[in-house]
Amino acid sequence: LTSTSIYFQPETDSDDSRKSRMQRWRLARLSEVHGRRFLLRPCALELFFADAQGVFFAFGDQRERMRFYRTLRRQSGTCPLLSSPRSLHPPRVLEHYRWTHLWQTRQISNFEYIMRLNVIAGRSYNDLTQYPVFPWVISDYTSDTLDLSNPATFRDLEKPIGALSPDRLEAFLDRYQSLKLVPDPQMPPFMYGSHYSSAGVVLHYLIRQEPYTSMAIDLHDGRFDCPDRLFFNVHESYASCTTSMTDVKELIPELFCMPEMLLNSNKFGFGTLQDGNAVDSVVLPPWAKGDPWEFVRLHKEALESEHVSSNLHKWVDLIFGYKQRGPASEEANNVFFYLTYEGGVDIDEIEDPQDKHATEQQIYHFGQTPSQLMTEPHPARLPAAECILTLGS
Repeated sequence: LTSTSIYFQPETDSDDSRKSRMQRWRLARLSEVHGRRFLLRPCALELFFADAQGVFFAFGDQRERMRFYRTLRRQSGTCPLLSSPRSLHPPRVLEHYRWTHLWQTRQISNFEYIMRLNVIAGRSYNDLTQYPVFPWVISDYTSDTLDLSNPATFRDLEKPIGALSPDRLEAFLDRYQSLKLVPDPQMPPFMYGSHYSSAGVVLHYLIRQEPYTSMAIDLHDGRFDCPDRLFFNVHESYASCTTSMTDVKELIPELFCMPEMLLNSNKFGFGTLQDGNAVDSVVLPPWAKGDPWEFVRLHKEALESEHVSSNLHKWVDLIFGYKQRGPASEEANNVFFYLTYEGGVDIDEIEDPQDKHATEQQIYHFGQTPSQLMTEPHPARLPAAECILTLGS
């Protein structure tokens, strides 16, 4: 870190010059700095620049991170675009930017608000284990026409994805109560053993796009996963997420803005399903008319619909808010495995190398809950009639 730039020289034995060359970022282009976790350790920073580029640095420990951050803040004279508050505490960052007020008064879209919450809560495109999370908003994947005026078209945003099916929820609660009957001080009881967001979930959705295709192959020891477990059909995926005891995944932003992810443009051979059909491009709901661009258009329209606008705060409470932890999370049937939560474990305190490695692998592969941003119920969005802005306001 100099008075004008940040330089990074990778340590690598690779012959690939692209991986070993020094990188440089000008401080004059720096616009935001956010605290980040890496494997649940508060030892990372993510820097955003005026060209929307984001860089994720994981330091050796929290003290090293703070040393770098304080030095960077002292360079503020050379960072004219830097708008971040000095605090790295996510709730304070949220308060500083006033994104909730802007969303309430309809000055930003639902999509932008969810993205802003993700960024502040530590989600990043630069870390598959903490990728931005978006909600399933539609429950109708069989109709020829998508009726956005019908409440039955939409998923219940007040419930976590694992609680949408009463029968499955009963099974989750039975397990939860069984775990509570035999307390284990090392492992608090949980409802869901899998998570709504993980590296595997991201690769599941983006398997048709490089570099995620290669990452998915690496994850499964040099081959694609079993064809029937791939993302091959939107309706089947939603059915799995609402009925399977091992599947409670939510969505990723690309499903609202990137139709290309639904196409097998690279002609990968994903294999054949048990019914004999080959896995190719994603099979879309009838209302999308077989067109990925139409699917994304309608999916985004549903996200920005009045129904979702009126209920999105309930989902925010589950993922980022007061129903994420504590008694409120139990009442909302929203309790996950303890190693997904910030503060669930201090990896640096684990002395046994094997235990430490196993814990890191659990955190890396099985999901991490975002940082909690709110401890009070999230306010609802104001009616559109109350948010009419005059020209020039």
